[in-house]
Amino acid sequence: MGTVPSATSVTATAYCQSGTTQSGTRARTGIVAADPRVLPVGTVLRILDSSYAGIYTVLDTGSAVKGRHIDIFIPDCAAAQKFGERSVRVQVLRRGWDPKAVGEPLRNK
Repeated sequence: MGTVPSATSVTATAYCQSGTTQSGTRARTGIVAADPRVLPVGTVLRILDSSYAGIYTVLDTGSAVKGRHIDIFIPDCAAAQKFGERSVRVQVLRRGWDPKAVGEPLRNK
């Protein structure tokens, strides 16, 4: 069996805007936006904390999402606003679209 990826803390916010993501898919549950210099599009991560714990894929970017920051898509705008900004622990399960890039640590940009 492979090794378990280590957990690291990132700042998390939430958004509810529908539309097309940077990757060309429609915004939906299970998607996060991230700084592509830190977590490239296609990265799969596990959020360990909060009521939104689970597996997410980086399929979006955003001008306000810089460094060790993720923006979680939540379809309910009131819930997204209530989420606010908080620190969450994440595990990177796969970096980018490369299936060989399993569990690489976050880059500090």
